[in-house]
Amino acid sequence: MDILDRIHHVELNNLKKIIQICDQLNVNYFLIGGSLLGAIRHKGFIPWDDDMDIGMLRNDYEQFAQYAPSLLKNDHYFLQTAYSDKNYGFSYMKLLDRHTYIEEKNNVNRARKGVFIDIFPFDRIPEDPGDQRSQLARFKLLDSRIIVKAGYRWIETPLYRHSDLDLDDLQDLETMKHDRETIMRQYNQQSLTHIKNIASQYAYDKEIMTTNEALNLISVPFEKITVRVPKNYDAILTRLYGNYHQLPPVRQRTEKHISKLIMDNQLFT
Repeated sequence: MDILDRIHHVELNNLKKIIQICDQLNVNYFLIGGSLLGAIRHKGFIPWDDDMDIGMLRNDYEQFAQYAPSLLKNDHYFLQTAYSDKNYGFSYMKLLDRHTYIEEKNNVNRARKGVFIDIFPFDRIPEDPGDQRSQLARFKLLDSRIIVKAGYRWIETPLYRHSDLDLDDLQDLETMKHDRETIMRQYNQQSLTHIKNIASQYAYDKEIMTTNEALNLISVPFEKITVRVPKNYDAILTRLYGNYHQLPPVRQRTEKHISKLIMDNQLFT
């Protein structure tokens, strides 16, 4: 079993735990991005991909963030959020396996490390393109400042290259995290019908969904379990990847994130 197989094994157990908690709390989740692609095209993990992403509507996300820690207290998992780990800088949460340790190629700071699944909130967005651009710009600026302030060494942001700001002069990190979340939640009025993973790595319009798409879910096979995905997955994947049935060139089939794994008292690279 190579490092990627071991990572997938742990991630699948992480996913089982997330599904168990979602069932207990009666909240919905759905696979997104490459994990959705893997479920549909490969009926499991993309063989060369080393991460896993799921999404939740904001209300479900907050329910999970509030109640999951108490359900995990006697388990070997840790729900890592911007508030449960003061060194963690991102705007979404992770479920970590505390029996593992990882080093990532592009994520170096003092936050807790372990094999993880990313859990992203989907928030309602404004209809006006100008308001969309404004919200995203404010989010990205504050997000970059938080990443720098939290000590991540990999991000090549304008703050690193061009800013005259002294990091000591940036506002308190916890306040910044709350302000960032306020920006993300700014347009969560029920009258708005489109939602977005604002922290998405994709171009702005590629990971926009309707609330109906996020609510209308089906079950599909994923490795040895079943998972929830949007029923309209074909349109969603086409927006993200174009012809998603076509495999990428062999040279692009490489893991992206994890460079070192420690588990079962063994080191894997």
